[in-house]
Amino acid sequence: MNLWYKISSWYFSKNALPYWCIIAVDCLSIIFAGMLAIYLSMGGEPVVANFWHFLLVWACSLPMFCIGMRLFHTYAGIFRYSSFADLLRVTCAVFVGTVLTAIVYFLVGIHFVAGFPTFRVFFITFLLAMFFMWGIRVGVKYLYDTAVKDQATQNVFIYGIQEGGIALAKSMRNDNPRQYMVKGFISNKAENINKFILGVRVHKADEKVIDAMRANNSNILFVSPLLSEVFRENDKLVSALTKAGIKIMMLPAAESWDGKSSLQHTQLHEVDIEDLLPRDKIEVDLEAIGKLLYNKRILITGAAGSIGSEMVYQIASFKPAELVLVDQAETPMHGVRLFMERNYPKLKCWTIVGSISNPTQMEQVFKLHRPEYVFHAAAYKHVPMMEDNPAMAIQNNTYGTRVIADLAVKYGTRKFVMISTDKAVNPTNVMGCSKRISEIYCQSLDRAIQKQRESSSSSPIKLKQVDGSPAVTQFITTRFGNVLGSNGSVIPIFREQIRRGGPVTVTDPEIIRYFMLIPEACQLVLEAGTMGKGGEIFVFDMGKPVRIAELAQRMIDLSGAKEVKIEYTGLRDGEKLFEEVLNDDEHSKPTVHPKIKVAAVREYPYDQALRNEEELYRLSFTYDDMKIVAKMKEIVPEYKSHHSRYEALD
Repeated sequence: MNLWYKISSWYFSKNALPYWCIIAVDCLSIIFAGMLAIYLSMGGEPVVANFWHFLLVWACSLPMFCIGMRLFHTYAGIFRYSSFADLLRVTCAVFVGTVLTAIVYFLVGIHFVAGFPTFRVFFITFLLAMFFMWGIRVGVKYLYDTAVKDQATQNVFIYGIQEGGIALAKSMRNDNPRQYMVKGFISNKAENINKFILGVRVHKADEKVIDAMRANNSNILFVSPLLSEVFRENDKLVSALTKAGIKIMMLPAAESWDGKSSLQHTQLHEVDIEDLLPRDKIEVDLEAIGKLLYNKRILITGAAGSIGSEMVYQIASFKPAELVLVDQAETPMHGVRLFMERNYPKLKCWTIVGSISNPTQMEQVFKLHRPEYVFHAAAYKHVPMMEDNPAMAIQNNTYGTRVIADLAVKYGTRKFVMISTDKAVNPTNVMGCSKRISEIYCQSLDRAIQKQRESSSSSPIKLKQVDGSPAVTQFITTRFGNVLGSNGSVIPIFREQIRRGGPVTVTDPEIIRYFMLIPEACQLVLEAGTMGKGGEIFVFDMGKPVRIAELAQRMIDLSGAKEVKIEYTGLRDGEKLFEEVLNDDEHSKPTVHPKIKVAAVREYPYDQALRNEEELYRLSFTYDDMKIVAKMKEIVPEYKSHHSRYEALD
C-alpha cells in the first residue's frame, strides 16, 4: 500500500507531468479526433487509402490549435485539480483552433476528399477533440482522487451543501497527501435528501445520520460556516453526535465567513463547548464605534481581566490616541503589555499596576492622561469569595467605582461606561448587591449632572470639573450574564476536572445560566457606549439559558472520556438557580439594537446615593460582616440572601 502511494504521488507530481507533456497529450487527442471525424464522415476505405495524407494534414493544423491553447492556458492547469473552469477553457481553445484551421485550409484550397463538406469534418473534430480532452482531465482527476487515498486518509461528512459545503469538499480534494475523503453531505432541506452531489449521497439532518456515518467508517463532521447557527439550534443532532464520539469541526465561535471569499477546510477546527452553545449572531455598528473612539484618550480599568483585556484588544483596533490600562494583577497585566507591544507598537499604551480604590494614584492617572472615555471593568466578581469578604467587595466594587466616577467628572471625561452583571438584579449575594449599589451611584450622579445642566441656578449640588466648568460626563451602565471562558467560569473548571478524570462538580441539576462570548459581550458594551446619552442601564439579550448539568455532560462527551461522572454538590452560598437580567419592578424599553434594551429602574437622589456609599465605606473598615451586609440590605431592599449566613438579616 505504501509503495503504491509513493508511486502514485510521484506520477501525479508536477515534476512528472510538465507543461509540455500536457500539450503533447492534447495534440495527440486532436489528431486522433480529426482522423476519427474523417472516418465517421467518409467511411473506412478513404481513410485507409489516404491515411498518411490525412495524418499530415492534421499534424500541420496543430499550430492553430496551439494558438487556442496559448490564449486560454489549457496546459497551465494540473490535471488532478481540474475543475469546470478548466473544461470551459479547453472548449474555448479547441473552438479557436478548429476555426483557425478551417479558415487556413479554405484559404489555401485544401480539401480532404472532393465532394464531401469539410464543415462537417471540422464540426465533428471539434466535438471529439473537446470530449477527448475533457475525458483525459476528468479521468486523471478520478484516478488521482482514488489513488492518493492512503491509510491516514479519514472519511468525513459535511453539514451543508450550497452554503459552503461544496467549497469545503473541493478544498479537501486539493490536499496532497489526501487528509480527508468526503463520504456524505447532510442537509436540512427536504428536496436535497437522497440526491447525489460530487458523487456522494445527501442525508437528512437527524440522529439517523450517525448510522450512515458509521456505515462509511466516518467519525468526523465538518460544518459549513454559513450553517453554524442552524447546526447549533439542532440540539438533538448535536447531542447525538457528541454522545456517539463524532469529532465536529467548525469555524471558531468568534470568527465568521462572508460566504464569498475563499473557504478552506483548514480554517475549521475541532469544536470547543463554546462553539456548540445555541446563540444568535451579534452585529454591531463598527463604523459608529470607530468614529467615537478614533484618536481619543481612553482609560480601561480591570484591563488584565477577561472582559477588560478583550476591551483593550477591540478598542486598540479603532486607533485611539492613547490607551491607559489599569489593573492590580501584575502578571496578567504584563501579558497585556506584551500583546500591545507586539501587535500595536505605534499606539501609545500605558500599563499601570494599581487599585481603583487608591484615590491618590487614580487622581494622578486622570491628571496626567485626561481620559475622554472610561470603560470601567474592574471588580471582584467571584460570588463565594465575596460572600466571605463583604468588606473588600465594598472597598473595591462600590468605593472603587465611586473613585473612578468622581474623577471622571472632575477631569471632564465625556463618557463613563460601567460593566455590571445580571447578579445585580434581585441580588442574592454580596457581589451582586455591591454592583447594584455601584449602578445606583453612577445613575444618580448622571441625573444630578443633567439637572445641573438644565437648571444650574436652582441645583443644590454643584458638580464641576477641575477647571471650574460644569460637569459634562455621561454615565452608562451595561448588564450581562456569564461570559464563556472567562477567568473562574464553569467551562475552564469543568475542562480541568475532566482532564483529571472527574468528577465534574455541578451545584444543582436544575441550575441554569445565560452565556455570551467574551468578544460579543465587549462589542455590545462598545455599542451601548456609542448609543448611550447618559443615565441608562443597558441590558443585553443573552439568548437561550443553558442548563449547567447538560453543559457538563456535553463537555464530557466532547472530550471522549468514558468514566467521568457528574457529582451534584448543592448550591453555594449566595447562589441561585437562575439569574435575571431585570428587576421584578423593572421593565425594559427597546433600542435601535435588537440585542440591547434599556432597563427602567428605580432611581435614587444623588445626595442619598452618596450618603449611603460613604456610610457603607466607613462601615467596611469595621470588618464586621453582619453589620456591613445589613447596611447593604438597607440600601437595596430587594437583596435577599440565598444559601447564606446572611439570611438571618432578611
